[in-house]
Amino acid sequence: MVNPMVNIVNSKGVVVPISVSTSVLLDYDGNVVGGVQTFRDISTIETLRKEISKQYMFEDIISKNYKMQQILATLPDISESASTVLIEGPSGSGKELFAKAIHKLSKREGNFIALNCAALPDTLLESELFGYKEGAFTGAKKDKKGRFALAEKGTIFLDEIGDISPALQLRLLRVLQEMEYEPLGGTTAVKADVRVVAATNKCLKDLVARGQFRDDLFFRLNVIKISIPPLCEHKEDIPLLVDHFILKFNKLKQKAIELVSTEVLNLLMQYNYPGNIRELENIIEYAFVLCHGWQIELHHLPLELLESMKGSLSKDKEATPLASAEEQTIIEALTNFGGRRSPTAEFLGIEKSTLWRKMKKFGIKFPVKRMSYPE
Repeated sequence: MVNPMVNIVNSKGVVVPISVSTSVLLDYDGNVVGGVQTFRDISTIETLRKEISKQYMFEDIISKNYKMQQILATLPDISESASTVLIEGPSGSGKELFAKAIHKLSKREGNFIALNCAALPDTLLESELFGYKEGAFTGAKKDKKGRFALAEKGTIFLDEIGDISPALQLRLLRVLQEMEYEPLGGTTAVKADVRVVAATNKCLKDLVARGQFRDDLFFRLNVIKISIPPLCEHKEDIPLLVDHFILKFNKLKQKAIELVSTEVLNLLMQYNYPGNIRELENIIEYAFVLCHGWQIELHHLPLELLESMKGSLSKDKEATPLASAEEQTIIEALTNFGGRRSPTAEFLGIEKSTLWRKMKKFGIKFPVKRMSYPE
């Protein structure tokens, strides 16, 4: 059993994060006669992970994919300009992270303000964007600043811009053209010093061709365009992302999970991720709820994921005769030694802890039997 991550203070007064593994000692009859606790310094593991990730990390974006690296290389130059940016990419691909990176790299003094345009109806969206004056409508008892005002001298991030109505498209076009707006119920235009970054999971050019999006607004937004590929097109980033999420959830949930098993990683590498990076993060978070050990196994993953990948799992099992032979060899050795791990491990030429891990990996549960000869 692995306990949650804890901190200790060493002789030099340095706080060191550790994981504590507890094992029960049994006699030949299966009675508990003692226990062993192993303390493991996990700071070195986390440091190594961070160093590896740092090589492929730009702000909060992690990738070693060539296309993604090309995009990241342009962000410093994009950040220095005041031009409007359009980020296209599927849902869950990390569009807001790119917008935040652009703002963070810029020299703008104001805040980064985000708004999901698809989450609100037109009437509320307009007031959220531009604010309103007291008495503008029933319930407007005092002035309220909109997102443009809150983002003054900073950056406003308009997510899912392709979902706004034609009327609001026209209102936004005027703001981008004149860099000024009128709050609802107001009579005076307010100047805006705001960097606009818009994002969509749709192709705005196609929407323009179908008459669903204004071409003049599209050209105003499409000054600098960034196209983010779906996760299925840069799967080499999956191991890096998995390590990143393990570090993240270890801190949030006070656990000491070290890695995913080889089988889990193989499955994650084959999955196509309709929900992209956000879906991968959700999978790891789900596994953290069920996993109480040091390694995430297949049975810790969401059932719907395992169901959808049943065919791949079967093919993997059929395609790895070496693993099947290893499992059978361990079972036969345990049978020959009555289920006792020490002589079994010695016979196989491995450590007892390695035998335990392999038994866990293959799901081997062998009862300990009393034997006439000593351990």
